[in-house]
Amino acid sequence: MVYRRFLCIKDAVACINDKVDLIAVILSISLPQTTRGTDYVCKLKIIDESHPEIPVHVFAQEIDYLPFVAAVGDIIHLSRVVMRIYEGDVYAIFNKRFSSFALYDGKDVENFQPYQVLLRYEARKHDAMIIAGLRKWLASSHVIDEPNFSLLKEINEVGLVNLVCKVLHICKTTDDKWMAFIWDGTDVPPISIYKKPEDEEHNPLPLHFKPLPSSGDVLHTFPTVGTILRLIFDVECMPYILQLLKVRQWFKLFCVECKVHEGLWYGVFTSYSKIQDIPNVDILILERQSNYDCRSLGNLDRMPSWSFPWPSKITEVNCNAPFATLMDVLTCQKVRKKFRCVIRFVAVIPWRVEDFRSSDGVYRVKFTLEDPTARIHAYSYAEDGEKFFNGLSTGGLKRKLNELLGIPNSDDDGQEEIEGSARNPPWVQCCLKSHSIKRRRWIFDTKLVG
Repeated sequence: MVYRRFLCIKDAVACINDKVDLIAVILSISLPQTTRGTDYVCKLKIIDESHPEIPVHVFAQEIDYLPFVAAVGDIIHLSRVVMRIYEGDVYAIFNKRFSSFALYDGKDVENFQPYQVLLRYEARKHDAMIIAGLRKWLASSHVIDEPNFSLLKEINEVGLVNLVCKVLHICKTTDDKWMAFIWDGTDVPPISIYKKPEDEEHNPLPLHFKPLPSSGDVLHTFPTVGTILRLIFDVECMPYILQLLKVRQWFKLFCVECKVHEGLWYGVFTSYSKIQDIPNVDILILERQSNYDCRSLGNLDRMPSWSFPWPSKITEVNCNAPFATLMDVLTCQKVRKKFRCVIRFVAVIPWRVEDFRSSDGVYRVKFTLEDPTARIHAYSYAEDGEKFFNGLSTGGLKRKLNELLGIPNSDDDGQEEIEGSARNPPWVQCCLKSHSIKRRRWIFDTKLVG
């Protein structure tokens, strides 16, 4: 087998069964998979100025010996790869026994130090000149087509999206799957709810798609404005993913599957998805961070973006506190605190208004509230309940409750629900008081408008 020190791709494709050295731009990289034996394999597509893209199959005995490509458009130096042909298609094979590689930033014009190398890799004097030439060619060409990236607020249907998000936390779920909490500072759209309100007592709406971190120290590091999306990893190569992911860093996520569970958005990272590091000076990050900085400082900007220009007037509040999110409520460390929120009432227990009062005549009602940041339970109790229900008659309270829960009605008294219809509760103002030790929230200084 002949070993040819350095060839451009155009010349390498003619050297079938020979060992060659290549320096080229990375167009794509797959997630690792296990072979039929005990090895791992990942597939790259590379290109240079001389030839269209060719595939490279990289085999390794340990997942740590595979290339961890920071970004599409980075440069790889492949040493002693073997050129093969199958059904007329030429590709390169990276042999775990004698091949090696080095990865370089594709944009940094001054840095010629690789950010990952295999132990047996040996640099050469003229490598820097070739890398500089590739960087210049890459900057002036349109080889790398940047896809469109959506904000979380732009998700409008179940399907695949590309996202730029910050990873806030990584943990395992109760069913032993890995999950990341990701965020870009915007609010996901509200989802219609199909569960009947009368089913709440025996089959309640979940507060989370997956639970929040059990550690309060972690929860208190989360931003309180903007949706924090749960991202489930449905892949086999988690050691590889975990080495790429870094908490508090931004990433590009490609082909993430967006789904809905009980009115809650979540994402799934599959074998078709991809992840890519992104520098902190990238315009996509700066735009998202700037938008968040404005929202976190403003008063009205802390309202859900979907409630503008103003919440429904079904409720009135007697509270001049600044607007807060439900994540503000959850992460508040003061023992007692009062909040003014814009939320949706999505569930109630008990369902029948005739059961709102206990046997001693005191209001005891549990509501489920949501905004783009969280779902919580809040209670309407005793005198605060008297104020909230505002002396409405039984019939008036039934109609108002249906309106509050977004139930479309088919009759005049507001009690008969249209079968199988979706609920879309309106955004309303609500004042809450919390007790962090008891971990309970109560509705106060709020009333339903008859």
